[in-house]
Amino acid sequence: MNKFISLSLSILILNGCYEMSINNPPKPKKIPYKLEAHGDIRIDDYYWMRDDTRSDPELISYLESENDYFQNWRDSNIDYESSIYKELKSMIPDEEETLRVKDGSFYYYSRIKANEQYSTYYRNSSNEEILLDVNREAEGKEFYNVAGLNISPDENLLLYGEDLNGRREYTLRIKNLKNNSLLEDEIVKASPSAIWSNDSEYIIYAKKDEETLIQNQIYLHKLGTNQDEDKLIYKESDNEFNIWLSESRTKKYIYVYIEKTNSSEVWLMDKSDPLKPLELVLKRSEGHLYSVEDGGDYFYALSNHNDAKNFKVMRFKGTDFNDIDKWQNVLDDRETHYIEDMLTFTNHIVIQSRFDGIPIIEILDINSNKLSEIKMNDEVYDLGLAYNNDFNSSFFRYSYSSLKTTPQIYRYDLYDNENKVVWKKQVNNFLDTNYEVKRIKTLARDKTEVPVSIVYKKGVDLETAPLLIYGYGSYGINMDSGFRSSITPLLNRGFIFAIAQIRGGADMGRYWYEDGRMMKKNNTFFDFIDATKFLIENGIGNPEKLFATGGSAGGLLMGAVINYEPELYKGIVSAVPFVDVLTTMSDESIPLTTFEYDEWGNPENKDEYMYMKTYSPYDNIYKANYPSVLVTTSLFDSQVQYFEPAKYVPKLRENSTSGNPIFLSINLVGGHGGKSGRLESLKEIARDYSFILNIE
Repeated sequence: MNKFISLSLSILILNGCYEMSINNPPKPKKIPYKLEAHGDIRIDDYYWMRDDTRSDPELISYLESENDYFQNWRDSNIDYESSIYKELKSMIPDEEETLRVKDGSFYYYSRIKANEQYSTYYRNSSNEEILLDVNREAEGKEFYNVAGLNISPDENLLLYGEDLNGRREYTLRIKNLKNNSLLEDEIVKASPSAIWSNDSEYIIYAKKDEETLIQNQIYLHKLGTNQDEDKLIYKESDNEFNIWLSESRTKKYIYVYIEKTNSSEVWLMDKSDPLKPLELVLKRSEGHLYSVEDGGDYFYALSNHNDAKNFKVMRFKGTDFNDIDKWQNVLDDRETHYIEDMLTFTNHIVIQSRFDGIPIIEILDINSNKLSEIKMNDEVYDLGLAYNNDFNSSFFRYSYSSLKTTPQIYRYDLYDNENKVVWKKQVNNFLDTNYEVKRIKTLARDKTEVPVSIVYKKGVDLETAPLLIYGYGSYGINMDSGFRSSITPLLNRGFIFAIAQIRGGADMGRYWYEDGRMMKKNNTFFDFIDATKFLIENGIGNPEKLFATGGSAGGLLMGAVINYEPELYKGIVSAVPFVDVLTTMSDESIPLTTFEYDEWGNPENKDEYMYMKTYSPYDNIYKANYPSVLVTTSLFDSQVQYFEPAKYVPKLRENSTSGNPIFLSINLVGGHGGKSGRLESLKEIARDYSFILNIE
């Protein structure tokens, strides 16, 4: 039987027959399920939708009916999707190539053609070699993602991870580059960021807990052996911590990071002798966050030790492990500058910081202790350290873009201060002089200034133009104003696009993050609402044509915002939204839950439970004039489980008194980022924007 049920017929769905039309959406069955904690009782009518196997026929039938319902509405409205998709695709050049970066004997790069979904990876010494043609690997697969490409030190082997459903449980494969054949070694359910030992005989990789998906194990794999023979190097017993691996740029060490929101610990593995026991740099302590860089004569650390809220740079000898009293301050904590990242070189430390919410790059001369800054021309922009694999290099590279400046890579010489563009992304049918970018300080209800960046096409009447505002506001993740070709079709149709740097991110420093998590989470939502109102009050955006969008924790933001202000926005696009906060955080079996206690709260604590309940979108739906809403998700999402948005939509729909359409669009194969493939991603963007234009 065909799973995809024709909309022209009556549909047998769940436990009843429903004639589906635009005015008659799917109505899933209700099975009241009692959830009780701290004397508080919640009833969830749609708890039954959780199926960890993702195979229940009744569930799949319901999800398919939601897709059909949304498709029926799309078919009955103006087909903006086709034109937007064509516009987005027309911006792609016939062929794109990344920057060629030298590593060992070869230059490495990738290339992708306009009609291709995936990149092909190359290297070149005297002749070009294909390392991996991802398009060929993806043939016949509904979902395919490759990550973690890593060349062995002897330059003969390619290690990479592949994901076939979006669950981010990668299978590691090894390719012999001499004869283009795969080794028999196969490592399943691993992190793709695996690292080679210096003798090219071992692979060090991280593995997740199969139920919670928290990355909590480190294994050592010897080439030519079965995975069940791999040696367990480390297993984290505290389920609030996650493990990450990275490699020192000196090629001496593998860093094993064990961290949660407000505590971290670093261990070192000797890349030349991976069988040696791990060496602890500094034992974890509550409230202390640090990261480590090998600097040759010294180790360097970013640390918030002694209440350095915006972090400082410290250095220490290997003999001073586990004795932070012997660590020396190299660059003190500054109230005005939030340090996000650093790279060590022979005589310099390159520091990525933020000043007044704007990213900057600073250079510290180790010998003279002189600190200098690279000046940027744009008012607001995005930048980051990139392609810096060589500790001994005399230069470093960084990426740069703005809302109207296409991505570029700069090379900065540490000794003569020469700063030049070495790569620029080609974007067809885009002229930066056609657009205006501004940064505005909006005012939240507690008188906090919240930065908002806006971009629009020149000549647009700002007071009458529709406004789409985007936000996130969680995990200390910043929303910088980098180039987004995807918004161009909306800008060309007269929209203003805005990015709100609300609390919960770390845009304005670590305190900005602390002011938007745990028991201060409502600041995130109020910042977004107040920023929107401020723009309107100051002549930016038509109050009758307000739209908002966010994904993941930004989807939580969307859900909370429309509960607080159901009539403020005309339409909402909520991607992979974390909307059932309280239920998820109360269930340790749900992936990543315990790792996020310090972000949202631990429901075992009554105060934290009750606070989460005040804003959890699913729990706070009520009879109200909700806006038009499009919710998107994927069945195999590993971060926000599909059942959260799947439950959210029917509950929101049955409580909305506005008559506005509310839709669920779900990829039945796909992950947190949607479908795989560049062109498929463009189709999903076109879908979202078509929804907005049809309700405008």
